[in-house]
Parts: sequence; structure tokens; C-alpha cells
Amino acid sequence: MSDVRIRPATKEDCGTIAALYRISSDGVADYIWTQSAGPGEDILEVGRKHYEREGLAFSYENCVVVEIAGQVVGMLVAFPMQVDPSETQSDPVLAPYSKLEEDNSYYICGMALFPAFRGRGVGKQLLALAEQHAREKGFSKLSLIVFEQNTGAKRLYERSGYREVAREPVYPHPLIHHTGDAVLMVKEI
Repeated sequence: MSDVRIRPATKEDCGTIAALYRISSDGVADYIWTQSAGPGEDILEVGRKHYEREGLAFSYENCVVVEIAGQVVGMLVAFPMQVDPSETQSDPVLAPYSKLEEDNSYYICGMALFPAFRGRGVGKQLLALAEQHAREKGFSKLSLIVFEQNTGAKRLYERSGYREVAREPVYPHPLIHHTGDAVLMVKEI
């Protein structure tokens, strides 16, 4: 599509990135941001501040945004994943995702489009861009985690060459939108 522009994110995009990451995480971001929200603080504001930080994995610096007709309608956040085997996640809600992290991979942490802009092939473009970035950074594989119940996303990843390599049961929590398993998918490049 000629009206689609993908560009590096800026600090000014962080509010929209937070809204899109919230969509992509299916409740995980809500859970994390609720933990650090102050009394009465909106979790999207927490997310915005989260992505405004610099020099960290969860930063606008590791995001690209999708613009259609000048409006930010999508995002991708991806970064190098290095797993420290001595670190364990003690929070039972977050532990399944921590267990699924793929060491020495380029990790697609989140990818989302607002619903009105889906079905236009932009997801495929974002996955191709992530693969290009992984190659440029010297990685031979990409990884991502998807809920097994998110069948549309899982199908997109499979069609793009990702394969399931592990799964962990989702810890039930009212903020997490899915039950069943979280699935680690990896693509060798």
C-alpha cells in the first residue's frame, strides 16, 4: 500500500505505542503497568512513561511505528534477547513468559495495529522489517511469544516461517485475556 509509512518511533509516539503495546500484550502490559501505577494513575500513562525511557529494551528506541495518512496506527517493538540463566521470575503471572525467552535471538516483543487498519498486509511488512533488523544486528534467529488462543496472529507467524518450539501454561489472572498456553515461536534466518 502506497499510503503506509514505517518509521523509527520518537518520544512523541510513546502514548500511542503504549496503547498499541497494550493491544499486543493481551493483558500482560495491563498487569505489569498496574503493578507500578501510583494511586489513581492511568495505566496508559504508566505505559507512556515506560516507553519514554532510553537505553532500555522497553523504549521507543526499539520501536518502529506505522503511519497511514499521517496517523500512527501500528507499531513493532523488537530487541536483542540475552537470557541470564541465573535470573528467575518469581511473579507467577509473568513466569511463563520469562521461561519462554529464547537466548541470543532478536525478540519481537510486541506488534499491533489498531483494528480498523488490519488485513492490509502491514503485519507481514513489520515481520520482514524485524528480520532485516535481526540480520543487520548479526542474529541468526528471531523469536516471539504468542497466546495459543490468538489463532490469527499464530497463523500469521506460521505463514511467515516461525515454528513452535516450546509452550508454557498461562497463569490465570483477571487482567490476562487468554488461558491455555503461551507459545514460543522461532524463525531461523
